[in-house]
Amino acid sequence: MKVLHIVRQYGPVGGMERYVWEVSRAQAELGMEVNVLCEEVHGNGHENINVFQLGKGLRKPRWLAALLFSRRVTRWIRKHPQKGTIIHSHETTAVHHITTFHGPPFARIRQYPWWKRVSLRVYANLWLEQRELCGDQVQKVVPNSALIAKELLAAYPSIKARLTDPVIPGVGKCIERPDRIIPPTGGVIGFIGKEWQRKGLDRAIAIVEKLRQSRPECELWVAGPAPDDVAHLFKTWDGGYRLLGLTDSREIMPQLDLLIHPARREPFGMVITEALAANVPAVVSRQCGAASEIGNKQGMVLDESENRSKWVEACNELLNRSEPPPPYQHSWREVALEYANLYRLINTENQDIRAYSS
Repeated sequence: MKVLHIVRQYGPVGGMERYVWEVSRAQAELGMEVNVLCEEVHGNGHENINVFQLGKGLRKPRWLAALLFSRRVTRWIRKHPQKGTIIHSHETTAVHHITTFHGPPFARIRQYPWWKRVSLRVYANLWLEQRELCGDQVQKVVPNSALIAKELLAAYPSIKARLTDPVIPGVGKCIERPDRIIPPTGGVIGFIGKEWQRKGLDRAIAIVEKLRQSRPECELWVAGPAPDDVAHLFKTWDGGYRLLGLTDSREIMPQLDLLIHPARREPFGMVITEALAANVPAVVSRQCGAASEIGNKQGMVLDESENRSKWVEACNELLNRSEPPPPYQHSWREVALEYANLYRLINTENQDIRAYSS
């Protein structure tokens, strides 16, 4: 089985990028012939993966960067025909058999007032997305969570036949949190996310601030955003927090007693399943795709807009737990096998690149 992954940045530099990085490596370990077409590589390569780099491209505006990348991909495919190869894209390209959709559909903008939809940026993004999902050569559309699947079907009902069950991210090996007693007045709560506005850091701060009224020694650790960018949010605090900056979440996870993730919008949220795999329970918003992975005693799911007192109660209950949460397991090997099953349903014959729009 031969596959070509398409992604602009190949490496563990973001949620989508890490997904591609991990899946491709797991597929190579299974003995598949794996190739990657990208602009740049970040991280150490894999001896069984061939990577083809197009070179650094435009970064902004995003819609133009996506369009130009797509054109470069199409030109490369025309020069290097991929007979018998499954083309698996993670971008808005025009030459793929299967696409994995990692974020909310841009088509949600159709719900906005008309004056917010009149721009070249909107038209371009809608066209790119429509082509990615509805192109004649596209055989499978894979959402990365049940949340995204629901939104895709609502925005593009015509893709129902090619929309698959979600293939959620896996979790790599991690250091598990050692079982320890949490002081009734303390506990370490973690917030992890570089895009802190969307992931609800302000909300997390308000929740923990109220929780500290009954647990004065409780601490909030923030990883992801630069300390200087979020320090102003703690101007009323007198200690009780740490700003860790850009940090490997897997390294700090064993030191946490609880993860809080009150995101306003989160297509999946890999940090949530990483916490569960490290035996750290999580309190997350229903607006997170990974909320569906939280089982009994592994954490709690609340609506992002739920009263702050409800969030405090949930945090307090999990900090007062008497036993560790049940283990969570979902390896990248399992993810690779899920894709292998999908690939078997794809026909790579009669591929006519000339028919694809650039």
